[in-house]
Amino acid sequence: MKCYCVTQFHEPLQMLEQQKPVPTGAQVLLKTRAAGVCHSDLHIWEGGYDLGHGKRLSITDRGIELPITMGHEVVGTAVSLGPNATAVELGKNYLVFPWLGCGQCSVCQSGRENYCAKPRSIGVYQNGGYADHILVPDSRYLLDIGDLNPAQIAPIACSGLTTFSAIKKLDPAIYQQSPIVIMGAGGLGLMCLQILKAMGGSGAIMVDIDPAKLKAAKEAGALATVNGTDPDALAQILKANGNQAIPAVIDLVGSTQSTELGFNALIKGGTLVIVGFFGGAAPWSLAFIPMKAISILGNYTGSLGELKELLALVKSGQVKPIEVSEHPLSEASNVLAALGAGKVIGRAVLVD
Repeated sequence: MKCYCVTQFHEPLQMLEQQKPVPTGAQVLLKTRAAGVCHSDLHIWEGGYDLGHGKRLSITDRGIELPITMGHEVVGTAVSLGPNATAVELGKNYLVFPWLGCGQCSVCQSGRENYCAKPRSIGVYQNGGYADHILVPDSRYLLDIGDLNPAQIAPIACSGLTTFSAIKKLDPAIYQQSPIVIMGAGGLGLMCLQILKAMGGSGAIMVDIDPAKLKAAKEAGALATVNGTDPDALAQILKANGNQAIPAVIDLVGSTQSTELGFNALIKGGTLVIVGFFGGAAPWSLAFIPMKAISILGNYTGSLGELKELLALVKSGQVKPIEVSEHPLSEASNVLAALGAGKVIGRAVLVD
């Protein structure tokens, strides 16, 4: 089978021919129909994460080995089943839950595999969807999408799930009674806005540094948009909320600048949920955290249970698909480069 792999950091993806897997046990082999290209793929391609203070976290130190086939937002058609695979039918399309853990620890047993200390995530620690076939370790990680469009559904596994989980970390009374701020108007931001509406949210003020993305956010229903590089960005945010501070901020960027702006916009007792991996160091004075009684939470993807909840919202029509651009699988390297250059509006999806 054809796989488009990271063989060297910062180098174009290489097409490798690999033996098509034969599923055993509860494994399922899927013919890839759609694979989203996610910003976190860029961190794998770059080989690490900026920790600030001149420090960097290498992905090889996290146990990720090259070559690796990325792609954790995947929809595929079941083409071969292991003898113990259940509740899967050949020829049907399935969304893959990619955030796998060891399956044995107390965290995994509680249904929070995405927080496992020994992750086995598809497209990160094991081969993912930048390939014409993908082997899923257990049939329980497959969700039937019915007749939904694979290219529109694939991003649900990360951009949708991650933002859904981030919103759920807030008290519903907060986002249902007052606008919140969403930092980042890319694929995650547009998905977050749609999910917030479906969960009864009163709306969001969206912040980005790209005018095209801010325009897309406004067209998608943002209450207001703010360019984060404007000198008066904080004043604009507060003005959009009736000259009042904000009760909650979901930061999908995770940079020094975005977290500082989000932190400064919060009311006393407000909540900052950091999702993005852009990197850098925390910019706030530690004293201001207790003085403002701020809660700072991290969010890493979401659980299998949350993905099932989200897919149910999508199937009901309460969450509308975001804009996706479809590209042939063979263009994986070019699409990744375009994402890194900030040229992708919405979500880019590889199709085969």
